Amino acid sequence: MTARLPIALALACALQAPVCASADGLAGPYLAGRQAFSVFDYAQAATYLTSALQQDPANEAIAETAILAQIARGQPAQAMPIARKQREQGLDSQILTLAILTDLARQGDYAAAIADLDAGHTAGPLVDDLFRAWALVGAGQMSEALTVFDKVADQSGLKTFGLYHKAIALASVGDFEGADEIFSGDAAGPIRATRRGIIAHAEILSQLERNAAAIELLDQVAGSALDPELSALRARLAAGDSVPFDMITGPADGIAEVFATVAGVLNAETGALDALTFTRLAQFMKPGYADAILMSAGILERQKQYDLATEAYNLIGHDDPSYMTAELGRVDALVAADRIDAAIEALEQLAKAMPDVPVVWSTLGDILRRQERFGEAVSAYDKAIGALGAEQPGQWVVYYTRGICLEREKDWTAAEADFRKALELSPDQPQVLNYMGYSFLEMKTNLDEALAMIEKAVAAKPEDGYIVDSLGWALYRMGRYGDAVVHMEKAVGLMPVDSIVNDHLGDVYWAVGRKREAEFQWKRALSFEPETEEEATRIRRKLEVGLDVVLSEEGAEPLAISKNGD
Repeated sequence: MTARLPIALALACALQAPVCASADGLAGPYLAGRQAFSVFDYAQAATYLTSALQQDPANEAIAETAILAQIARGQPAQAMPIARKQREQGLDSQILTLAILTDLARQGDYAAAIADLDAGHTAGPLVDDLFRAWALVGAGQMSEALTVFDKVADQSGLKTFGLYHKAIALASVGDFEGADEIFSGDAAGPIRATRRGIIAHAEILSQLERNAAAIELLDQVAGSALDPELSALRARLAAGDSVPFDMITGPADGIAEVFATVAGVLNAETGALDALTFTRLAQFMKPGYADAILMSAGILERQKQYDLATEAYNLIGHDDPSYMTAELGRVDALVAADRIDAAIEALEQLAKAMPDVPVVWSTLGDILRRQERFGEAVSAYDKAIGALGAEQPGQWVVYYTRGICLEREKDWTAAEADFRKALELSPDQPQVLNYMGYSFLEMKTNLDEALAMIEKAVAAKPEDGYIVDSLGWALYRMGRYGDAVVHMEKAVGLMPVDSIVNDHLGDVYWAVGRKREAEFQWKRALSFEPETEEEATRIRRKLEVGLDVVLSEEGAEPLAISKNGD
């Protein structure tokens, strides 16, 4: 995108600008607000910066950051009075203008918004033009609006933006033929397919009584990978329904679409803050806008603002096609916030509402497995597998994860059956090959098959430290100590602070007579905090008496004479 709103640059300037601290107590809330904003704690930032602004109302740096904090926390309405007061004091910036234009559009005062742009205020070239075009639609000046959309489309790199918004603007006023001409390419198109564009075009085709063409469009672009909203749309089309064009019901929705369009580009180009500003404004213009809500929540999760992310996910209602996606996102946020019980409860409730959706049960199984509640996880995976449709390669993962739980529950026969089923579905999965091969090693059975599996896994993922460790351990188990050293040293190089890998290298060094190096590796393994006290105790015992004595005490077979001469 050649013309973008440089919010990040403006914010950087605002945060670095000198703040006059002559007023008693100003520096404290300002610095606290700036620090909170720097770690994405938008609620605290808004509180402190609003307090600082009360003491220094003309401070542009504080005002701009306060506006952004209010928008980012999901309270754009609280940002609008700040922007207006700054404008009344003669101050101006792209951030102020963006807030004021949004406020005017939300109120439906499109004439005032156009006048604000005519007065020379700007929110950035791309935003200005697309906003103006939709404001003209709202003011009843459709011909002028189409001219502005064409102006955007004529700019280098912006053809898709201009044509897309022109098409949905035409559809919003009932000109479905004109909209279809643009989407299909008969009038300066076609437009590069996006998810929103596909939905818009399918709805337009349905309004033109061309449901079969709409279904063909969905199948060509999305194939079998339809998300819940697209699946619901396809089902309605297949049932012969005349699907209304309700993606854009008026200019306010169009402006929300502008903000979402810009957010998508900024999220890829410049980072989360810029995109979050626009997704929040899109939600403000169009409450319940699921795509904008999901993008906001995802950004907040990346910023580790899990409570705000959860609040965002909660905005999507039960009857929205994106509800399941939102609930699974909310579960991820709860897990990331270490609210495991709440996440499990949310999934259990979702499973009651959607008992035939495999991903709900498999997600529940994954969380229970990570909590080492293996028996409960098996039950969840059972339901996931029971809900699967026709066999597909991607289903390997649910058999693999159930197999892990069964192995941990000491039911190796069932676990092996699941691992082999996973390999039947996806024969070269390195994770499955490694886990199954390593399990054979630990049971000291099928060693040749185990080695072959792990070698295949290493060939697929040669830089995976755990898999390389498995190969070294397989060779150690087979008495090929010299060969094992090479792979164990590589594994430690790939995972230098892993306790298990360092412990294994110590054992291998001991087996080839490099006892000082073995002791050094065991000490390193202890320093990296073994997962269990049992493992730590065993390492300490090896440091006291050596590996040979430990093996004897455990009743294990002694180290063999090296099979490759070491």
